[in-house]
Amino acid sequence: MTLHNIIDGQAVAPSGPLLDLVSPVTGEVYGQAGVSTAEDVDVAFAAASRAFPGWRDATPAQRQLALFRLADALADHADEFADLESLDTGKPRATLVADEIDQSVDQLRFFAGAARELNGRAAAEYAEGFTSYVRREPIGVVAQVTPWNYPLNMAIWKIGPALAAGNTIVLKPSETTPSSTVRLAELAAEILPAGVFNVVLGDRETGTLLTVHPVPALVAITGSVRAGMAVASSAATQLKRVHLELGGKAPAVVFADADLARAAAGIAEAAYFNAGQDCTAATRVIVHESVHDAFVRALVSYVRSRISTGAPDSGAFFGPLNNAGQLERVSGFIERLPAHARVEVGGHRQGSTGFFFEPTVVSGVRQDDEIVQSEVFGPVLTVQPFATEQDAVALANGVPYALAASTWTTDHATALRMSRALDFGCVWINAHIPFVSDMPHGGFKQSGYGKDLSIYGFEDYTRIKHVMSSLE
Repeated sequence: MTLHNIIDGQAVAPSGPLLDLVSPVTGEVYGQAGVSTAEDVDVAFAAASRAFPGWRDATPAQRQLALFRLADALADHADEFADLESLDTGKPRATLVADEIDQSVDQLRFFAGAARELNGRAAAEYAEGFTSYVRREPIGVVAQVTPWNYPLNMAIWKIGPALAAGNTIVLKPSETTPSSTVRLAELAAEILPAGVFNVVLGDRETGTLLTVHPVPALVAITGSVRAGMAVASSAATQLKRVHLELGGKAPAVVFADADLARAAAGIAEAAYFNAGQDCTAATRVIVHESVHDAFVRALVSYVRSRISTGAPDSGAFFGPLNNAGQLERVSGFIERLPAHARVEVGGHRQGSTGFFFEPTVVSGVRQDDEIVQSEVFGPVLTVQPFATEQDAVALANGVPYALAASTWTTDHATALRMSRALDFGCVWINAHIPFVSDMPHGGFKQSGYGKDLSIYGFEDYTRIKHVMSSLE
């Protein structure tokens, strides 16, 4: 299998070298994808620029219909996309359609509807003798870079609002998981006008070529804090708009009155889903000191009995880490644990082939420990106690990230206070990790800025123009 760029509706071989696609399940090569050079990127942006006037001028109803057709095509090929995602990522195959493909279809359909929901102030005479109104317009050509943890979902989160708003796109998927994005672009080429949605393959350098290119008016990336900072820095020199969805270090605050069994199960599943390779994954349990030991016992018991890692067809809860570098990164956090930390369960690579890592619980950590402050992005969950509600808030908020959090309590007033005090873009109460297309996703601080999903995500891909007309 050799993958190509999709530019101007056609498959085009990148002009750079080929990269091996490596199975995270076996560590063996199963395909190749080319690396796009500056010349390839120029060609893609030229195609997107040519296509923009026509797509911009399409009516919202026409764009809506095209996105509905693309969503239907994705639904019709759901099993094929699940196979591609499982091949690239090693995720459990049995649940991929329900967990990710169906969600992607729903998200596309949401944004199809959003295409016809252009919000703004009502036309009126805000100044004597003049009528004013607001136009909501597409931004133009946009550059998008997506990660390897949810290849198809993240592509949909990017292209859905951008296309609905009337923008054209050049998107680069991760070099380790490009298959589903290329297939999506192939389906889109049968539905959308040529050049509206272009995909270029490549490595980190290719991604940089997209973000520094003079054509795109907006650069959107889901990735690491380091990558986001580099994009923001390069965009500043050209005053481009930037949309950043970066890292997370989500706390789960458990009060003494919480249902501990329910909390342990919900937090474990939110921590280890997708091998913890999720910016919103529960990573830090902050539990009241009076129930700390009981909660740790409940958590470890649930992990031992219900959470396992294995191959896509093994029935395991989660699959391997994405690549050898990520396995080394996760292993390094455990190897560097301070003496006061205790590994309650897990803590090792599983097997000698592939990139599997055991579900891991670490207790005894302190707030300034590396494993508490830095994003592991793997199946590792820490536990630390708190004494008062104020202490819990300080511990939860005391990290550089601010993407998602949860609080677990049976007291309504406590839940309301915590939802206000937790400095995160999403706060769940007695749950952790569910998403809906209708509600925004995005964080604060080093988790980035801008919103995915919802009408807010749609509006991030628009610009607002004030039109004022004399009545004389």
